[in-house]
Amino acid sequence: MDGGAQAMDGGAQVMDAGATGHRRDGEVGGAQARHRGAPAWPRWRGLARAMVLATCGVGGMAPVAAAAQVNRSSPTHEAAKPAKPRLLPIVVVTATHIPELAFDVPASITAVQIGSPTSSAPGINASEYLREVPGVLARDRQNYAQDEQISIRGFGSRATFGVVGVRLYADGIPATMPDGQGQVSNFDFGGAERIEVLRGPFSALYGNSSGGVIQIFTADGSNPPEVLGSLGGGSFGQWHADAGARGTYGGFGYNLDLAGFRTEGYREHSGAKRINGNVKLDFKVGDGGKLTVLLNTVSVPLALDPQGLTWAQYQANPRQASPSALLYNTRKSVHQWQGGALYSQKLDAHQRVQALVYYGQRGVQQFLSVPVAAQKNPLNSGGVVDLHTLYKGTDLRWIWQGELAGRPLDFAAGVAYDDENQHRTGRENFAGDTLGVVGALRRNEQDDVYDIDEYAQGTWKFAERWSLTLGARHSVVRFSSGDSYITGKNPDDSGRVAYGSTSPVAGLLFDASDAWHLYASFGKGFETPTFSEIGYRPNGENGLNFGLRPARSRNGEIGSKWSFADGGLLDIALFEAMTRDEIAVLSSLGGRTTYHNVGRARRRGAELGLRLPLGDAWKWNLAYTRLDAHFLDTFSDCNTPATCTIPAGTRIPGVPRNLLHASLRWGGDSGWHAGMSVDAASAVTANDAGTLAAPGYAVAGMDVGYVWNSAHYTIAPYARVDNLFNRDYIGSVIVDQRNGGSFEPAPGRTFWVGVNVKLRAAR
Repeated sequence: MDGGAQAMDGGAQVMDAGATGHRRDGEVGGAQARHRGAPAWPRWRGLARAMVLATCGVGGMAPVAAAAQVNRSSPTHEAAKPAKPRLLPIVVVTATHIPELAFDVPASITAVQIGSPTSSAPGINASEYLREVPGVLARDRQNYAQDEQISIRGFGSRATFGVVGVRLYADGIPATMPDGQGQVSNFDFGGAERIEVLRGPFSALYGNSSGGVIQIFTADGSNPPEVLGSLGGGSFGQWHADAGARGTYGGFGYNLDLAGFRTEGYREHSGAKRINGNVKLDFKVGDGGKLTVLLNTVSVPLALDPQGLTWAQYQANPRQASPSALLYNTRKSVHQWQGGALYSQKLDAHQRVQALVYYGQRGVQQFLSVPVAAQKNPLNSGGVVDLHTLYKGTDLRWIWQGELAGRPLDFAAGVAYDDENQHRTGRENFAGDTLGVVGALRRNEQDDVYDIDEYAQGTWKFAERWSLTLGARHSVVRFSSGDSYITGKNPDDSGRVAYGSTSPVAGLLFDASDAWHLYASFGKGFETPTFSEIGYRPNGENGLNFGLRPARSRNGEIGSKWSFADGGLLDIALFEAMTRDEIAVLSSLGGRTTYHNVGRARRRGAELGLRLPLGDAWKWNLAYTRLDAHFLDTFSDCNTPATCTIPAGTRIPGVPRNLLHASLRWGGDSGWHAGMSVDAASAVTANDAGTLAAPGYAVAGMDVGYVWNSAHYTIAPYARVDNLFNRDYIGSVIVDQRNGGSFEPAPGRTFWVGVNVKLRAAR
């Protein structure tokens, strides 16, 4: 189970936090807001520079003094100022095998809390939370048939659907399959406690396709027990409802959540329905043992696919669907469930063992817009894709905490196994003259992939101010395909291929002071093509493209972490990743995409993250990324090399050079609260040649709400406005669409009104 084992220490388990002797780490979620705008990067560059300079100026001042506590026994406490926002230490587990504070880890890692009573996030999409993390590009595509678009430091930008190049986990269970293809549709935010995001070299310890790692953790049961609910609705027929319960009883804890979402869609032919369910059950077992049972499900009975627009279509009407989407009624349905069990047992004062097992099933049916004429080729696999997937895995780990040469040492080692068995069929998307229906069989194959990984990692505080972290992961990933659709004109396309890699990682941390840490890290990683990426050969040929090679990277970063006395944080990182055999889109048309290796690529940049309380009731958040991502070799990106040569130095498509999220919030845990935010990105190229691009934008949003608190309930209504100034802009791009249909417009000014309710039992 790849990096899922890393999450086995996760959730809300902070029992080891006190023993680590670490300091503080304040990472909390802010409000989500969007604002639609067309101005390019130069128009807001001055504002961004001023904000960064102001941030550095604030960071260089003496730490803000802690506000005095309100005396609730005082007869005047009702008129007291709002309680100061609390930035509490958060234990993270994604960068190491053992719970630690992010401040003490030699890696770029951010934790975003979920479920704050003052949050105005609807809780529908991961992008609502991930936009607060530097280095992460997370975009709501307004297309639930293709999932959200997520990349980290430029890794994963080539994905035309779902998430590749980034590892995803839900309570330790992979949301990324062994081949590297993942999705966030099963992330349940109503019962979640936090999301952790790891960037940089230490991501390689998760094995295949780990340009970054995103993990969501369900909260533990509460004491006293609670019943939670939320309801909200807004523009374009959107509504979202969530109901949950969590609590403890003796040695038993539970967290149950069920959510439903529906939208008519901003664009024509973009409506969707989705139901999420999540269960977490904890049992204390004997002396020092704990069993956690996890169940998760997602059902998307219908998600219409409006597809991308050309630039001319976008200018004519950004809300329209692609003509081919309407012609073939492009759509998708998904049904998935999974279950897992995690057992942890303390052996003695220094050792404990952990074991994770999981099993799941996922079914997908998708109608593409492959032209009827193209399907006349006997090697074509049709325009309807049916996937029935079984996946399972396990992770076994031993953890030791003690001393080496009289200095603290933490060490973990384990073995992980993940297995995916996928039955793929392809059918024509027409019957007679009727389009957009299931037609004749054109493909029938069994595609299997599994990985076996061994890993080890240790952190040794070898001197008073120095600590060294070393780790390595050896991965073997094997693909096989058995073809059952063989005709006189369609030969047997069965085959197999195996990839392997050893990924070492090293990190050095220096405690310049109790409040200032410096670090450097280096690692190697690799990324295999996914089954979807080897699913089609160039030139319309049938069978799998086993000629694709895995991309291999060398990653390095240096960083600074500053912790303020009031819990604020200032993180700065400089990074570079050099990749050979970069995987890129060769051609994408009608829902069918082929890929190839294009030689070397480089991703280089800087990140700045700030979480800072300002006075008694104000909080300032900033996430800024500067990223230069380029191909370093000349290559051809189509089937006619004489006319499709891409010169060295061309930008990697789908990656903005500059990305900014900033928010200013006011209020405490009760009473009034409000917030404003700005999100901005520079222009993004949409094809390898760089001849097609979406302009940069800067958009704003705001929200306001009120929290009623008592011993037995919390009621928190709120309202928000996104794209406050009703700007027109491209929200995301689909890279290398042969027909130029790369643009996915974002909506204009939108409104959302909701309420969060929490009922607490008497103690």
